[in-house]
Amino acid sequence: MSTLYWHANNSAVLIGRSVRHILRSPDQAMTAIFLPVAIMLMFRYVFGGAINTGGTAYIDYVLAGIIAISVTFNSTSTTVGVADDLERGVVERFRSMPMSSVAVLTGHIAGAIVRNALSLAIMIGVGLLIGFSPTAGVGGWLGALGILLVFTVAISWVAAILGLLAGGTESAAGLGMILVFVPYLSSAFVPPSTMPDGLRAVVEVQPVTPVVDSVRALLLGGPVGNSAWLAVLWWGGITLVAMPVAGALFRRRSRR
Repeated sequence: MSTLYWHANNSAVLIGRSVRHILRSPDQAMTAIFLPVAIMLMFRYVFGGAINTGGTAYIDYVLAGIIAISVTFNSTSTTVGVADDLERGVVERFRSMPMSSVAVLTGHIAGAIVRNALSLAIMIGVGLLIGFSPTAGVGGWLGALGILLVFTVAISWVAAILGLLAGGTESAAGLGMILVFVPYLSSAFVPPSTMPDGLRAVVEVQPVTPVVDSVRALLLGGPVGNSAWLAVLWWGGITLVAMPVAGALFRRRSRR
């Protein structure tokens, strides 16, 4: 029990550090808040009138996709943060203290969850102001938030791996962009039925699509089908693989 408390206490300290970085860093606020909102406004007012979503108001259709994109945007802060800790010698200073090494990565993942929670709250608020009309009850909201939490945790661990693989903060920023573009090749902006057959086949089987489809269906009170289970299986499985990989990479990098 004392060992578990030690790990938990160390993790809490590093989580607090990550949260303070969010509050003190204008670039993280820009990534978490202004970019997703700007994209949402652009698609709502610039492209929305030209896209047919089969009777669903475009803001109702696109908001779930913008939320998924905001998660991948926010993941770049995790990638850069992990790489920055390694580059500036922060990890070496931590290793000189009697602290849990796993707390470093845990702090970054928890910080990512906080960033995404802040981003989600603001996006929902702005969405309601510009016409978003959810019909979900308490169960629908909880289901959508649960799926987004699984997605966020998985993406954050993958982002941490990219930060550990990067040679420095500059290359980490470039590697982080890999995740940013993944939701664009999904059902985030337009129905897959409007796409060419080859592209449609890719979009329908890639792992972000069930996240977007299930969150959209839950918030709008539509049929969820198998998309929720597929989303949880995809991203829960990715988390189970990414966590030990990140831990192994962190131990190897921190020994150098």
